[in-house]
Amino acid sequence: MNATVLSAINEQINSEFEASYTYLAMAGFCAEQKFLGAAKWLRFQSDEERMHGLKLFDFVLARDGKVELRTIEKPQVGFDSLSAVFEQALAHEQRVTTQINTLYELCFSAKAFAEMTELQWFLTEQVEEEKIAREIVAKFRLVKNDPAAILDLDRELGARSVAA
Repeated sequence: MNATVLSAINEQINSEFEASYTYLAMAGFCAEQKFLGAAKWLRFQSDEERMHGLKLFDFVLARDGKVELRTIEKPQVGFDSLSAVFEQALAHEQRVTTQINTLYELCFSAKAFAEMTELQWFLTEQVEEEKIAREIVAKFRLVKNDPAAILDLDRELGARSVAA
């Protein structure tokens, strides 16, 4: 495996685990505020991000590469509102999309075709991740500070049953 590509994939592995940690912190905040539907949704999202990290982790090992786990910074644990949590989630997903695109471009330049094939799944996944986050943010913007509508959104978020 190309050393530059391997290093970049290791960086993405750590980014996915950091995302998992970030979503878990968001879930904790929501649970503390008694928005248990949002907390449930965010815990599933944390699990999903961890699975993304493990997908790349396993890929590196399958290619006989060395996985290098790094320190994960403490995530933000306080937010101004439930809406702010999901605004940050959308911004995070947009950053991840940029990271995956940059990684894909690096693999293309290095002619790392197996790695490009693996990243195809992530490109498609990020379209879905951003779409879902954008839809949730749009709903929060629509309801503004209406307590009853926010509780309905919380209930809707709690209907999520599994990590994708």
